[in-house]
Amino acid sequence: MTETRPAAARDDPARAVPAIELEGVEKDYHAYGETVAAVRGVDLTIAEGEFFSLLGPSGCGKTTTMRMIAGFEEPTAGRVRLHGQDVTDVPPNRRDVNMVFQSYALFPHMSVFENVAFGLRRRGVPKAQLTHRVGEMLEIVDLAGREKRRPAELSGGQQQRVALARALVNEPRALLLDEPLGALDLKLRQAMQVELKRIQRGVGVTFVYVTHDQGEALTMSDRIAVMNDGVIEQLGTPREIYEHPASRFVAGFIGTSNLLEGEVTGTGPGSAVLTHGPDGRIEVPLRHGREAVEGERVELTVRPEKIGIGPDKPGDGLCAVRGTVTEVVYLGTSTNYNITTSAGADVVVFLQNATSAEDVAVRGDGVWLSWDPCHSYAIGAPQ
Repeated sequence: MTETRPAAARDDPARAVPAIELEGVEKDYHAYGETVAAVRGVDLTIAEGEFFSLLGPSGCGKTTTMRMIAGFEEPTAGRVRLHGQDVTDVPPNRRDVNMVFQSYALFPHMSVFENVAFGLRRRGVPKAQLTHRVGEMLEIVDLAGREKRRPAELSGGQQQRVALARALVNEPRALLLDEPLGALDLKLRQAMQVELKRIQRGVGVTFVYVTHDQGEALTMSDRIAVMNDGVIEQLGTPREIYEHPASRFVAGFIGTSNLLEGEVTGTGPGSAVLTHGPDGRIEVPLRHGREAVEGERVELTVRPEKIGIGPDKPGDGLCAVRGTVTEVVYLGTSTNYNITTSAGADVVVFLQNATSAEDVAVRGDGVWLSWDPCHSYAIGAPQ
């Protein structure tokens, strides 16, 4: 598996030492006489100043991995390094990281200022320096002027920013965020995604973000590790993971993906031609040195927004699959079409309503689906 590192980390020698390294990390739990492997052999390198997300469904091991970085869980095997130093056996209070939880954990009887200043007061920071640093941090999180308010007088998004300011004011070298937006409503959560990225860029601190929401991860991350059943299924940039999923799980978990299968009827330089149903033809590029032989069954994915739909068979050069419309859903900015292909596969097509809101097909219509072969991606291609 290859890793894509941020340009800043590659080009700046002063930032060559990774912020966080996990080497062969495993975590087992024992319950009712059984051993449960929560994390299995995770190797991971996170660069300084990177916004890195651990993404996956409940129970995949992402929170356990973060807790091992923070020191709240001890690995069963493997090593954890922070800025080049082995901290596997170092307690949480001696690691130069802070953590922000979904619950915020603000002190309700304290003002915004006192909540943010709490850690600095415990460390005995002089008053003038404390006041300056708290004020500076409140400016960064856009809460200047609200210093005297109590948490109950703030919105959910403002409370989240107080929690961020409190964690960042102590100047940690890495900030760990465990599903911090989960308690917010959809609109506020989307706004806070943009805010979090802005804040992270402003302070330049390494962020490690745990979420099950693939939209959050795609919006904010420099890189994403998609986890499933205790292992990392794929590691890469949001674009790499969305456009080139490494497995059936990643293809299905990240966004909406159509999974199709066909039999190889021909091969060419770096590509294969598949049949799908009695009259469907799909061309799929073979990346990373993958080869195919005639008669082989190949599974591929193509994203819904890449597919066109119409009544006539498309011309040469395009992938073409015939099917029947089973449902049409109008969503305002787009219309979604559910189609069952002649081979029995279920396909979803997203069409933007940029020029017209008229349906190109209705339920029961026979249609042709078409797309550029470059949007076909063979599942399981070597990484």
